[in-house]
Amino acid sequence: MAARRISSLLSRSLSAPSASTPLLLSRGKNPGRGRGVYRFSNAAALEETITPPVQISYTQHLINGQFVDAASGKTFPAHDPRTGEVIAHVAEGDAEDVNRAVAAARKAFDEGPWPKMSAYERSLIMLRFADLVDKHRGELAALESWNSGKPYEQSARSELPSFARLFRYYAGWADKIHGLTVPADGNHHVQTLHEPIGVAGQIIPWNFPLIMFAWKVGPALACGNTIVLKSAEQTPLTALYAAKLFQEAGLPPGVLNVVSGYGPSAGAALACHMDVDKIAFTGSTETGKIILELAAKSNLKAVTLELGGKSPFIVCEDADVDKAVELAHFALFFNQGQCCCAGSRTYVHERVYDEFVEKAKARALRRVVGDPFKKGVEQGPQIDSEQFEKILRYIKSGVESNATLECGGQRFGSKGYFIQPTVFSNVQVIDAPLCYYCSPFTVYQCIES
Repeated sequence: MAARRISSLLSRSLSAPSASTPLLLSRGKNPGRGRGVYRFSNAAALEETITPPVQISYTQHLINGQFVDAASGKTFPAHDPRTGEVIAHVAEGDAEDVNRAVAAARKAFDEGPWPKMSAYERSLIMLRFADLVDKHRGELAALESWNSGKPYEQSARSELPSFARLFRYYAGWADKIHGLTVPADGNHHVQTLHEPIGVAGQIIPWNFPLIMFAWKVGPALACGNTIVLKSAEQTPLTALYAAKLFQEAGLPPGVLNVVSGYGPSAGAALACHMDVDKIAFTGSTETGKIILELAAKSNLKAVTLELGGKSPFIVCEDADVDKAVELAHFALFFNQGQCCCAGSRTYVHERVYDEFVEKAKARALRRVVGDPFKKGVEQGPQIDSEQFEKILRYIKSGVESNATLECGGQRFGSKGYFIQPTVFSNVQVIDAPLCYYCSPFTVYQCIES
């Protein structure tokens, strides 16, 4: 579901996809293509990195309307994936910080004005926030790209307009959440009333930090809930900036609290907290199982999970091959391939298979890799060293399983987490675990019966 929604929000305003992990094309029977390895040479050379046009102003937790240090005093580094260098030190939350944030959210829900406001008043605050997002679009887009490595043009032209639009959409729902009158036997009147659930715990991933912020925070606020949000440790900066804008928009203290930190400490503390009424998580299936277990073992809180998967892309024999190649690349490589439902398997009819392979390879060789703040760059770095190494292991596995490496397959540049756009063909066997942010990308040949 995440990929469909992201695609519907973003694809029309993006002129070209981004690449990261390998595209694998499997021939089925008659795998007779040679193992020619083509030198990757068409991407722009990495230059000195551009200094992002934004200052990092918010690195503390936001609890009860105040930016505060972690209770332990600890911080953790936020990195620039273009270089691997530290760009800021952010407060490292643990159970004590989560306790403080939950207490603030509980008080704001039980005693504060937010749940008691009319739905119309809540919608006005959300609309003011969307206006502030538009006003500060440049700063938010720069922070998003600096911390995540995604192209600035993608952040500024597509994701930030979508971010503001999502909050306007949810603001419109605030006064349209109605109950029901229910037919009943006898002289009785029966009606239902939808009420806010209370304190909502929210854990978001690193691949679309702002969009995920909107999907979690927007509906919860529209319904009158209070929130404790844990951002991904790789990308904590834009959630803090956005939370500050919510304060400017008039959101009462304690309604939105943001704690930065790691999953096993801050995330686990939020999932098992006895005073959190609902937990919402987007991320890997493996972590989703842990969240569900912690919620069940604590207060049996309501749980919403949005997890990963593997998604096929099918090219039929009557397809426009040029268009199919471009669409397959977008489905596969968008956001450096770091998308929960990337088109990780592509099935191509045998009559157009060879043409598709050649054009897919040519498209990858044309892809522009470089500093995401440079105009025209399609592909930035992977999010961090862990993701970078994982993708290189998948590429190595493809080579060792005798798939044909058509192009790419190596690190790009000497610093940061850039990987050459990579295409494999003649993939015979794929035996890899589901991975939320990168899977072996397989294109099988469909044999005519």
